[in-house]
Amino acid sequence: MAELNNLMDLDGAVAAFEFSDSGELVSHQLADGCDMNEQTLDMLSHVCVANLSIATMQARGWESLTGMGGFYPIGGFTLMGMDWSAVVQGTKGVVLENNKADYEAAYQALAE
Repeated sequence: MAELNNLMDLDGAVAAFEFSDSGELVSHQLADGCDMNEQTLDMLSHVCVANLSIATMQARGWESLTGMGGFYPIGGFTLMGMDWSAVVQGTKGVVLENNKADYEAAYQALAE
C-alpha cells in the first residue's frame, strides 16, 4: 500500500491521509500553504468510510439481485468537489487539485 510521501509527490496533491476502519484519521501530510487541516481530513476520513460502506452494500445487492458479478469488492472511489477531489483506495487517500488531477496516476500510486 502506498506511503503518504509518495502520494504527496503526485501533481496537485494537497493532502495525503490514512484512516482506520471506523473513520478515525490515523496519519496525514499536508502541502505547505494548503487550505486543508487535520479536522477537515478527519471529517473526510469518516465520509470515506461511509461511502465505502454504502458502495459495498450497493455492489453486493446488485450482484445478488441480478446474478451478475464483478462489482464486489469495492476497490476504491473518487469523491469530486468543486476545487479538489479525494481519491481513496483501502484506508488511504489523496486530495488533489482538480485542475492538476491525474486520477489514474493516483489510483496507481495508491495500489503501490
